[in-house]
Amino acid sequence: MLTLSCSRGTGPTENIVTKRIQYDVSIVSPDPDYDWWVQNIEGSDREKLVRNILQAADKGRVKVYDFFTLKPLTSEDVKGILSRKDTVSIESTLPPYDLVDTIISREVRLTDITRIRFLEEWRMDENALIFEKKVYGICPLVEVFTETGELKGYKPLFWIFLDDRYPKEFESLGL
Repeated sequence: MLTLSCSRGTGPTENIVTKRIQYDVSIVSPDPDYDWWVQNIEGSDREKLVRNILQAADKGRVKVYDFFTLKPLTSEDVKGILSRKDTVSIESTLPPYDLVDTIISREVRLTDITRIRFLEEWRMDENALIFEKKVYGICPLVEVFTETGELKGYKPLFWIFLDDRYPKEFESLGL
């Protein structure tokens, strides 16, 4: 009988499988034909998870970092990422058809976050095939679409590191 789990393995045969692995987890099913639980967290549970992550970042309860530069972000920086204003020039529909600056407000909604990127360490007890995963960082991702409505990819919002070795560990790797 083979048993796999994500609990703490104990004993001398517990080994590190990888010190770092980074991967995205869909929390909203990308295909309506999948069973409801495949690449999906039930709606109210998903919203609670995302709300907890965003509130912890927004209220300063966790250390938040810019995804690309790894510079620390303030609560105000996080608010700016979650709610931004863009100025666009739109041609007036009335003569003389001048360009008019228009402010467009965009707020990240809970439902906009459809994936979470994890940074983890994996350990395994070789005798019992018991796995332990330690989460070092999480990054909420939002879908990005083309002008025609096609999915272009996923935009990372920010990193929340749960271990003091990060982001220093990333910086030493040149990431």
